[in-house]
Amino acid sequence: MTRTLDIEPIDATFGAVVRGIKVAEADEATFRALYDAWLEYALLIFPDQHLRRDQQIAFAKRFGPLEFEMAAISNVRSDGSIRPEKDNDDVIKVLKGNMGWHHDSTYMPVQAKGAVFSAEVVPSIGGRTGFADMRAAYDALDPAMKARIEGLNAFHSLHYSQSKLGHQAKNADGEYSGYGFHDGPVPLRPLVKTHPETGRKSLLVGRHAHNIPGLEQADSDRLIQELVDFACQPPRIYHHDWTPGDALVWDNRCLMHQATPWDMTQKRIMWHSRIAGDPKSESALAA
Repeated sequence: MTRTLDIEPIDATFGAVVRGIKVAEADEATFRALYDAWLEYALLIFPDQHLRRDQQIAFAKRFGPLEFEMAAISNVRSDGSIRPEKDNDDVIKVLKGNMGWHHDSTYMPVQAKGAVFSAEVVPSIGGRTGFADMRAAYDALDPAMKARIEGLNAFHSLHYSQSKLGHQAKNADGEYSGYGFHDGPVPLRPLVKTHPETGRKSLLVGRHAHNIPGLEQADSDRLIQELVDFACQPPRIYHHDWTPGDALVWDNRCLMHQATPWDMTQKRIMWHSRIAGDPKSESALAA
């Protein structure tokens, strides 16, 4: 039997908390209602889920094929020991890189559709995850800026964004997979994206974006940063304070996100399942 969804919008231009449901047990009609709510709110937060790994993967697959099934986003090694921040190894560098605003997989040939993210162990302070509504950001731009950026594109590269932190992806400790540090063509993507399911326009920028064709490097850097700074302001942002057992799903096609700092002497273990983008709508442009 399908229950009426208990949806409470958060205090932002997007996002909602969904209570009274176990997503691992949702029937098809309930999931269709969840999917419709996801398209509307772009971020759905589900408290008290405590998903097993197989349950999280199965839930993520209901949104579409997966780019990858599950990855730990964590400062904890497989043996349970905490990875020392002072070592600044490849994993720490990626964790810190993720603290910049970004969309997932814009540096891959096909941008991700979204992700399911869940919390297993959280620190006592910090470690929130921020989200920014790039639909509302585009809507709020003045007409002159909309006219300026319409038709402009930017390259997206993980090599570029991580190099700004001094990270050359040496993979010295053998524990970082190197995902995203590919040697293929650097994807080119529009600054203004049209959502394939809702038709709404949104900004597509973030830390991986660089070198807008037709602009000098300094002008390109300045414009991208200006758009990020404009977008990531209230009421277009929300930072989630995690409780173990929380799960959420976001629409990567119209939201940026970021990690935030925490005391890395404390454990933080999160699980990320990435939903693959549709190649018809999420493929890079021909450079």
